[in-house]
Amino acid sequence: MYYANADQRVLGYLGRTLSLELSAVQLYSTQARLLGAWGLAEASKRMSEEAHEELGHADRIIGRMLALGVAPNASQLRPVKLGSNLAELLLHDYEFENELVSLYDQAFRYCSSTGDHDGRAFFEALLNEEKAHAKELLAWLKELGYAGVTGRESSGATF
Repeated sequence: MYYANADQRVLGYLGRTLSLELSAVQLYSTQARLLGAWGLAEASKRMSEEAHEELGHADRIIGRMLALGVAPNASQLRPVKLGSNLAELLLHDYEFENELVSLYDQAFRYCSSTGDHDGRAFFEALLNEEKAHAKELLAWLKELGYAGVTGRESSGATF
């Protein structure tokens, strides 16, 4: 099933992003349950929606890997980071989303530099979605009155 002409670095980016997206599903699903247990129904609902969005990203990555002729292989899920309140959870999420943004940005730039237009468009779409999510988390933190975040989430990628 493997296509000899598949770029190994692109496959590496796909594998790493799949691992992170599935880790995000686990993170947001766990946090949704925890928030529900704390009686924060609206926050729980938002986290559950985020888990579904990240699952959609994982599904798109799996589809891309299959289109390139390789079987999906998420290597390792990240441990879930919890906290004692909503702001702490959101800070972990913000940090995690910034890691995803950075990885998607690297993949986007690599595909751009090699002339892989399909790969560039694929990673760019996911990059933009993750950047938007990081901004939403930042806004949610600010809504809660948390001032310890600077908004550096999208400073690395300018196209």
